[in-house]
Amino acid sequence: MQTFLPAWFNEVRSQKSEVRSCFCNGGLIKPPKTFRQSRWGFRPNYFDKEIIAASLELAQLKKRSLNLCLCLIIISLFWFGFPANMALARESTPDQKISIKPYLDRVIKKVTEFRLDNGMKFIVLERHNAPVISFSIYADVGGANEPDGQTGVAHYLEHLAFKGTKKIGTKDYQAEKQTLKKLDKIFTQIQTASANQKTEQLTQLLAEFEAVQKQASQYINQNEFSKIVQQAGGVGLNAATSADYTLYFYSLPANKLELWMSLESERFLDPVFREFYKEKQVILEERRSRTENSPVAQLLEKFLNKAFQVHPYRRPVIGYQEDIENLSRENVRDFFDTHYVPSNLTVGIVGDVEPKEVKKLAKIYFGRYETKEKPAQLNIVEPPQTKLGEVTMKLQSQPWYLEGYHRPATNHPDNVIYQMITSILSDGRTSRLYQSLVEKQQIALVARGAGGYPGDKYPHLMLFYAMTAPNSNVDEVGAALQTEIEKLKTEPVSQQELERVKTQARAGLLRSLDSNTGMVSALLRYEVKTGSWQNLFKELDAINAVTTEDIMRVAQKTFVAENRTIGKLLPK
Repeated sequence: MQTFLPAWFNEVRSQKSEVRSCFCNGGLIKPPKTFRQSRWGFRPNYFDKEIIAASLELAQLKKRSLNLCLCLIIISLFWFGFPANMALARESTPDQKISIKPYLDRVIKKVTEFRLDNGMKFIVLERHNAPVISFSIYADVGGANEPDGQTGVAHYLEHLAFKGTKKIGTKDYQAEKQTLKKLDKIFTQIQTASANQKTEQLTQLLAEFEAVQKQASQYINQNEFSKIVQQAGGVGLNAATSADYTLYFYSLPANKLELWMSLESERFLDPVFREFYKEKQVILEERRSRTENSPVAQLLEKFLNKAFQVHPYRRPVIGYQEDIENLSRENVRDFFDTHYVPSNLTVGIVGDVEPKEVKKLAKIYFGRYETKEKPAQLNIVEPPQTKLGEVTMKLQSQPWYLEGYHRPATNHPDNVIYQMITSILSDGRTSRLYQSLVEKQQIALVARGAGGYPGDKYPHLMLFYAMTAPNSNVDEVGAALQTEIEKLKTEPVSQQELERVKTQARAGLLRSLDSNTGMVSALLRYEVKTGSWQNLFKELDAINAVTTEDIMRVAQKTFVAENRTIGKLLPK
């Protein structure tokens, strides 16, 4: 289980974050049909000319790094033999730009999409290179969709989604059901006694609560769901919650397609949120570990609260402590009933599958879901920022500096330009911030950025950050960062630098599509956030179309004082 944080967040944690397995309770249900054995065997997948050439182009422009994709290509070629089109790739000179578009076009032809009568959509990509299938269910709901006073409920639900159903994870559901009702009743009484400061009554209720909770635990089949998946050869069983969405995913052997249909349809059709109060303590400990014990996380929480005045992006995905403590099982059930409806769920399946078989089984299992109205889209609009925002905290920490600028949502026409600006300024050791602040001036130990924070479905932030070097301070770092930003507004980016970030973007796109898990995640993300999975494959054209004038235009529009929020973490 995880909430999405910026990729750089691991660098700034003062201690190793607690990693909690999502292998929770579950159980096997009887599917309406017997499981089928796979009729597909392993087939070597020869990389075609476009992938080889794209990898060679990347290797030439980044001579100091050994590209992993190229290594895998070479190994596979020597193991399985060189395909005929390798000779064609060798005919291209290193200076020639070889397009990967033909490869992407062939991938598009392998994608099948369909929608069930109840509104649930499926996106299927055939990849017969290995007898494995990767599955993801994308719920179009995240922390931004939570009601006021119930922050953290989306993440809480993600945890509970692995706890089972009336058939999964229980020894005797009818008996268990009565104890769960008792627990909820006592919890309400505890809240009332606590609010009225009735100490003696509160003590009695807490003792009764513990006794009933112990009784409820006797009916649970621990970790049954994960055991079924593992015994079937499943890997990567996990889930994640962001401000924008919740994702459930894992991979199984190709002959376990029907098992996945059976398990997943059951847990979202009729979930039982058992171990609700035990899980609450797990989540509270997760918040303590990731936020209260992390100075940078504390700064980020206040920083977002300053940068956003009304939009829910201002709230932490994990939730505020008080809200988590007061959440009831009924709150989670209401949230589930509202947002986990067929029209708000999109399924991605990539691997050794036949689309006709997928559609047939989807109708059998997920077709059982009742048709319900899709929840209304979030309509809270953040007003334009009119003045500089600033947050300063003093904690036991190395000094840190944050700087954020509001930018449009990911479906904006300039989205790729914003991504390239982030790359120019902060992507890797060749970026401007790293070269200036870390290498040349040596005033920072870390200087990076994040293009979409804390989400990107709605207008969000371009975030830049730096950890100061021992001989420097946050004001000096902030001034140096501003200098680099001003250069981007006033001096055209060189063609060489622009081509470098374009190559990085093309390579990043190719890498994201290399694995089944990466591909299924990308297809779902583009489908829900941009309106069509096909926009994923149009991004290559958008990357190639960016000009130096585009970079300067967007930089001048975005990097203005009244659109800026800064955060400073000072040593106590």
